[in-house]
Amino acid sequence: MKSITEFDSLYLHRQPVDMRKNINGLSVLVKEGMHLELKPSSLFIFCNQRRTHMKILYFDKSGFALWLKRLEGSKFSWPKNLDQEVVSISQADMALLLDGVNIWSRFEELHFDYLV
Repeated sequence: MKSITEFDSLYLHRQPVDMRKNINGLSVLVKEGMHLELKPSSLFIFCNQRRTHMKILYFDKSGFALWLKRLEGSKFSWPKNLDQEVVSISQADMALLLDGVNIWSRFEELHFDYLV
C-alpha cells in the first residue's frame, strides 16, 4: 500500500458515487466521467451520498488498488459550492480530509470594518 505523499496528483470526484462500484466501475468513471487518465502517480477519491464512505483508487506498477474508509458516527467533509466536477487537492489536504477536518470551510472569507 502506498502513502499519500507518493502521489503527484490527487483528484476528488465531487458528485456522490454508488459505493457498490468496484475497481472496474470507478476506473470507467475516471476515464469517461472525470475525463482523466489513470496514471500511476494519480489518486482518485470518491464518496457516497451520505458521506460516510470514501473509496480511493490508484494504479500501481502491478495493477489497480482500491482503499475504503468508513466513518462511524461522523461524515466526510465534501465540497458543495463548487462548479467543477473534479477538484484537485494537495497531499496535505487529503491527509486532513481523512482525519475528518473540513478543508472546504477553514478559509472562509473575512470582512473587517475599520475607520479611515
